[in-house]
Parts: sequence; structure tokens; C-alpha cells
Amino acid sequence: MSARDEADAGRTLPLFPLATVVLFPGVDCPLHVFEPRYRQLTRDARAGAGRIGMVTVRPEHIGDMAGDPPVFPIGCMGDLIRSEDLSDGRINVVLHGTARFRIRDEPARPPDRLYRMARVEDLHETPDDSAEVARRRGRVAAAFERLVRSVAPERAERIGPQRIAALDDPTFVFVLVQILNLPPVERQSLLEANGVGERLGALESILGFQLAALGQRNGDGSDRVH
Repeated sequence: MSARDEADAGRTLPLFPLATVVLFPGVDCPLHVFEPRYRQLTRDARAGAGRIGMVTVRPEHIGDMAGDPPVFPIGCMGDLIRSEDLSDGRINVVLHGTARFRIRDEPARPPDRLYRMARVEDLHETPDDSAEVARRRGRVAAAFERLVRSVAPERAERIGPQRIAALDDPTFVFVLVQILNLPPVERQSLLEANGVGERLGALESILGFQLAALGQRNGDGSDRVH
């Protein structure tokens, strides 16, 4: 076993399952922590490595949030970059997404630990063809600009693609997903996708459907986006 394999196999993370939040690498996520188990998790994370594993609850189990609902096996590790203790015990935190992981298993927890822990393995992306990524990114940026100018022209200068043009390809995708505020299941599918090219392809389809719903057409008069 290589050193990297050993590190991947030995990583443990506290799990923070939520129904509507999907954390992505390179993206900041503010959270308001109020449940006793997640207050404990946050305090323990601050005293330790400062890392939390964000995972999304499967939609059919949202009604089980008070217990330990089943979650999607792929999540995103977040570094605790800011926290503020409130007078009533609640905590405001900001997580910075760093890397995707897959849950291997969840060991039984001792009685004094209220939150879940998991053994996880890091997920490493498959390299993409750079020329194809550039083409897909260009099409996604153009579709996003058309969408913004159609639904929120007053915000086009503030949230348009020019505001994220300088980002690297993976961060461009994840920030754009956050801006679009997609449903949790769609965000989860993009987190699980293997590589930036696959994510750009999925985003292109999503934007195409949204533009088609608005009656937007391409310059040649067609509705196609590929």
C-alpha cells in the first residue's frame, strides 16, 4: 500500500449531515450551528484538526433528521476558517471546502459523543482533456450569461461570468453551481461527477433546460445547447 493509500484509508472525519447543503471544494459555506450534537462537533473540531465532513441527507429520509438519516456516500471536507460563539450557546461558522471524500464506514460511537464519525477515503479526479474542457467552459459561460441577462439583467455585472472568469476550471464550476442555487440532488450529482469535464457537460445541459424554459434560442435560431 502506498503512503497516499495509507493516508486515505486512515482518515476519519466528523460528519455534519444536512438536507439542503452541498459543500464544494474551493467554496465557502456559512452555517448556523444550534443542535447540541453539532455544537459538540464544532467545539471538538476547533480543538482538533479543524476539519468537518459535510454530507447530504438522501431526500427520502429528510423526515428522519432528528436521528441518523442515511446520507449520500460522497461528501466534501471543509476547513473551519471562522467561528463565532453566541451568548446562548449557538455558533456561527464558515467552512471552506477542500476535497471530496467517500464514506467507507461509520464506527459505533461512544455514549459521550453525540455526532457521527466516519472513516473516509479521498477521491482523486480523473484528468480531463484540456482543450475539451476549454470548449465546454466557453459554452457554459455563454449560456450562463444569457440566463442572467434574461432573468436578472440588473445583476448581470455583479454575478455574470466575467466575475468568475479568473477562477481555475474546478472552482469555476463549483462557484457557478452555488450561484445557480440548484436543488440539492442536482448539486450532489455534480459533486459526485468524476472530473471537471463531466461537471461542465452536466452544467451545460442544466443551463440549456433553463434557457429552453425561458424560450431562449441560439444565434442560429435553434434551441440546442450542445
